[in-house]
Amino acid sequence: MDFKQIQELIKIMGKSDLTELKIEQESFKITLRKGTAMPLIPSAVQPQAPKNVLQENTITPPPVETGTQEKTDSDKAAANKYITIKSPMVGTFYRAPAPDKEPYVKVGDIIKKGDHICIIEAMKLFNEIESEVDGKVVKILVEDASPVEYDQPLFLIDPEGV
Repeated sequence: MDFKQIQELIKIMGKSDLTELKIEQESFKITLRKGTAMPLIPSAVQPQAPKNVLQENTITPPPVETGTQEKTDSDKAAANKYITIKSPMVGTFYRAPAPDKEPYVKVGDIIKKGDHICIIEAMKLFNEIESEVDGKVVKILVEDASPVEYDQPLFLIDPEGV
């Protein structure tokens, strides 16, 4: 199954009442879901190249540089008391439901479990992400409209800030 076929499946699923679609072939497996807050990550099993074939043109992304500044003991203690809300999927992070709308949350806002806190667009599907904790938003760790990875920290929440 190629990328265009997957895109067509997504379009068809978006126009239908289907909520889940699973396709399994010998070397390929994909599951698409809609209407849930669960991760919508298709999983694909890539066929293995024969052992006598060299794999060329492998691209390794450059390492991401982190700050060289050491955290102080007080910074570490503060970080330990916060809860990190992480991305449940790969996609594009949006703070607001539309470009002309207010963001779901801002630093200093009090949130409750189940509140919508952002949207992650994955494969042309917009997934509203809900908070799994009560607390106060201390920091937003991702810029609006930027790509995010699975399990990437998005927000720091102070559970005692309620």
